[in-house]
Amino acid sequence: MSENAQQKATEALAEVEKATAVILPEPATDIVPLAQADAQAAEGIRTRMGELDMTDTGSIINFGSAAQAELQEISQAMLADVKNKDVGPAGDSLRNIVSTIRGFSVAELDPNRKQSWWDKLLGRATPMAKFVAKYEDVQTQIDNITEDLLEHEHTLLKDVKSLDLLYEKTLNFYDELALYIVAGEEKLKELDGTTIPAKEKDVEAAAENDQVMVAQELRDLRAARDDLERRVHDLKLTRQVTMQSLPSIRLVQENDKSLITKINSTLVNTVPLWETQLAQSVTIQRSSEAAKAVKDANDLTNELLTSNAKNLRQANQTIRQEMERGVFDIEAVKTANAELIATINESLAIADEGKAKRAAAEVELTNMEHELRDTLASASARKDGPGSNAGESVPSS
Repeated sequence: MSENAQQKATEALAEVEKATAVILPEPATDIVPLAQADAQAAEGIRTRMGELDMTDTGSIINFGSAAQAELQEISQAMLADVKNKDVGPAGDSLRNIVSTIRGFSVAELDPNRKQSWWDKLLGRATPMAKFVAKYEDVQTQIDNITEDLLEHEHTLLKDVKSLDLLYEKTLNFYDELALYIVAGEEKLKELDGTTIPAKEKDVEAAAENDQVMVAQELRDLRAARDDLERRVHDLKLTRQVTMQSLPSIRLVQENDKSLITKINSTLVNTVPLWETQLAQSVTIQRSSEAAKAVKDANDLTNELLTSNAKNLRQANQTIRQEMERGVFDIEAVKTANAELIATINESLAIADEGKAKRAAAEVELTNMEHELRDTLASASARKDGPGSNAGESVPSS
């Protein structure tokens, strides 16, 4: 590992210890009613009750939504940061890096390791040959892997800090929901105990001409009261989901912290150890290759001595045998003479056969000539006879 990478790994160790030492607060599970709340919480509940306008439907629908604004902002910022990252998940990258390190293990580079039957069947190169072919500069590869580890460690540290902020905002939102829920319930009590009964009395006391309008106002108030009750119920459900998301954030943080610790351990312990073992393996392999070269040279010398002696004996035997032979072997002369006699006899037989065929052909030609002449003479006699006309057919006999 280079000195620069070693320095970065040491500096990152303090950041890792700081990030892993953070203890997140636990969320409160109970909702404190207004009567039991302290002065600050009671003031917050009354302030949120003041946000409600029972004549405005939008006020009821949006009741408590302002608490989500800051939480949504930090969540969207984290999502945007994730989208802008060019690297994959840190866990997957760490596994890939560990796999790469395992590819350089001492066992794989052991010069005495025998290849498996599968390696021999596929004609794979020896581990050292594969190593040299793929990685010409071992130190550069170590530095590249170290830089990759440092980059992922930095990314994870940033994620842990962002998750700290997200947890804090989520916890604040969780507490805000409790205040809004209490405010909504207090408002419902006020409506049920004071506002609606008062409006019912107004309906009874209203003049006949105004009674319809006042009754409609009462119905609208009761409808708004039901809308508020449903909104408070939704806030309670949201608070429950929010409470479940808090341990999820902590779980993600714990996983990231574990990865950070693993990366830092790899940087501080594994990589230097790997580098040392790899250097020893390369040195051992080179010594083994040198010893093998010396052995091969000695074996070649012995093979040359033995081979030259055998070649000398074989060459001497061949030369002496050729020297004792004549210009032509008697067997070759006898074979050539027999072939020549057979050729002459074959030529005479072919000539006699040809002469006989020509004589037979002459007889056949003479016969054909006589037949043609007789046929022509017969045709002429038929043409000149009485009652015969040119072009008429010959009468049948």
